[in-house]
Amino acid sequence: MTRAERVMLDAYRRFSDVVETDGAVVVLVPEAPDSPMLNRIVGLGADGPATEAQVEEALAAVPSGVRFYVAIAPEAGPPALAGWLQARGLEPGWGWMTFRRGLDTLPQVESGLALVDVASTEHRAAFAQIVRIGYGLPEALEGRLRRTPDTGWECLLALDGDEPAGAAALYVSEGAGYLGFAATLAEHRGKGAQSLLLAERIRRAAARGCDVLLTETGERRDGLPSNSYRNILRAGFAEVAVTAHWVGVAG
Repeated sequence: MTRAERVMLDAYRRFSDVVETDGAVVVLVPEAPDSPMLNRIVGLGADGPATEAQVEEALAAVPSGVRFYVAIAPEAGPPALAGWLQARGLEPGWGWMTFRRGLDTLPQVESGLALVDVASTEHRAAFAQIVRIGYGLPEALEGRLRRTPDTGWECLLALDGDEPAGAAALYVSEGAGYLGFAATLAEHRGKGAQSLLLAERIRRAAARGCDVLLTETGERRDGLPSNSYRNILRAGFAEVAVTAHWVGVAG
């Protein structure tokens, strides 16, 4: 597994419940059983060709009724892996593009919005609500989201006056930064919240000695959202590769 894959996986671990299996890590968020974005099998075939036994063990670790992704990195093997998943009832889902950026240049963004660190109870509640609404997640998830600043993530809010408008977070490990939890309330879109939050997280990663930044969003497909994709490219990130997702519902 590459450094980038390890750091992204570590970021997921901090937020999620985790089940370790032979050859894979299963990250689960019980409060959102219908969200494959949050319930994922990661790492199959990343450290050497996977086996059908490893696939079976990983799939068996997902609780019944949970909708989940199996993430298959571009270099994962063997070539038969996709066929094994298909034979077990999984279907191709929406892949995620990984992006990376160096820290040699820092973006300059002007905005009428202000940024604050998420620390107080009030700010934690706003962060949780914005992320939950932005990703269409159930209200039951807000308790877990409010605890995110305690898990190693550096969480931020963008404020329009006194009103929370956007949220985002930075996770740092092994000299690499990973960006996640980016969301803006619909009534505040178009005010530059995500550009401001991207720029601030890039600056903070540089200040913490990172040499690379990583992030992900859904791959470009006709009829699917691309605002996040465009914002990431404008912030100086380059496309790396798409991680394929196979989607299923645990029996």
